[in-house]
Amino acid sequence: MQLLVIGPGCTKCKTLAQFTEQAVKELGVPAEITKVTNLKQIMALGVMMTPALAVNGTIKVTGKVPSVAELKTLLSQAAEAEKAAK
Repeated sequence: MQLLVIGPGCTKCKTLAQFTEQAVKELGVPAEITKVTNLKQIMALGVMMTPALAVNGTIKVTGKVPSVAELKTLLSQAAEAEKAAK
């Protein structure tokens, strides 16, 4: 699973990255987490509000920091969809 934590590095962006890492660890799913902080890259992804989270190339969260529980739900759904696609 490819995860992009998108934002310029503000406090909310760092919190989203931390919560995402925690959710991945608690779920035990294989995931590669990449932080996108370059403004041109953020704009190219079509993100207008940060922080944002993309799962496998699809923007799932923008402009807020979901709880670890919300992230776990989102990531487990993505993991299930990934399994079904194989």
